[in-house]
Amino acid sequence: MDAIREQLEKPLVAGIVFFVIGLLIGLVVLGWGLWPVQWTDAGPADLRADAQEDHLRMAIDSNAYKPDQEKAQRRFSELGEGANDLFAQVQANPGDSDLSAIEAFRQAIEVQAPAPTEEGATEGGGSNLTLLLVMCLVTVVLAGALAAYFLLRKGPSTTTASPASQAQEFSNQVERTDYAALGQETPMSQFMTTYLQGDDLFDDSFSIDSPSGEFLGECGVGISEAIGVGEPKKVTAFEIWLFDKNDIQTVTKVLMSSHAFTDETLRQRLAAKGEPFQSNPGAEMVLETATLRLVARVVDMNYGSGAMPAGSYFERVTLELAVWQKPQS
Repeated sequence: MDAIREQLEKPLVAGIVFFVIGLLIGLVVLGWGLWPVQWTDAGPADLRADAQEDHLRMAIDSNAYKPDQEKAQRRFSELGEGANDLFAQVQANPGDSDLSAIEAFRQAIEVQAPAPTEEGATEGGGSNLTLLLVMCLVTVVLAGALAAYFLLRKGPSTTTASPASQAQEFSNQVERTDYAALGQETPMSQFMTTYLQGDDLFDDSFSIDSPSGEFLGECGVGISEAIGVGEPKKVTAFEIWLFDKNDIQTVTKVLMSSHAFTDETLRQRLAAKGEPFQSNPGAEMVLETATLRLVARVVDMNYGSGAMPAGSYFERVTLELAVWQKPQS
């Protein structure tokens, strides 16, 4: 729902969506459902082919019963451009029509009178058509009003980025550890990731590649445990993991809040996922595989406040993941 709401806050997207909604309501619901256009007084030229043939045969029979050249010509011309072809079909297949009647009709229409001006079919209930147009216009106006309401309800200043986007901004602003300045070997890969409360799908992973571009493995951080109920999640522990393509298993350690770390039951349950560590600013965890070594450092963190116990869940935590390739023996 948040993603849909964010899209609708864009004027172009909202305009297109509400225009389509208004079009569907005006055309489908009103135009085809409630007030469909009805056609009446259609001429013979607008009938189906079989109905046109019936009209012609009745005209032939009527002329045979009471000859009237003017009526015969008018009825024939009402069939439109296909009248001659239709008459040829009747001549070829007279059916129940008398041959002498067909011949008499042919003689009556040989001298064609000017075809009467076709006024065409009239739309039944001109007032209905007017009402339909008015309702369509009202629908479009209402759709525009709804679009304006949703766009202006909160005002442009209240639009906020998602927790994941804000977390990315935090990560971009954090300065990475300069291991060379500390007299240590520069890591092969160095990543920064931030969790911000509200990002209930937090699961960050990174590819570990050699300087030549060879894929060596992956590492990442994800939510391990949440406490309490309701949304957003109250995350009390994270899993930090390291995958080495040259190792048979993935190494995992669990970064826990102070409350989770001191809760013996919770700590034992989470220990099944990996070695537990208590989260503190500056705390470091080391994960090692056959060919890789990862140091995860807590750069910054804040606990959430509220009805839950103190130090029980994270409001924000930023982690730095530095990876080295072990020397080949």
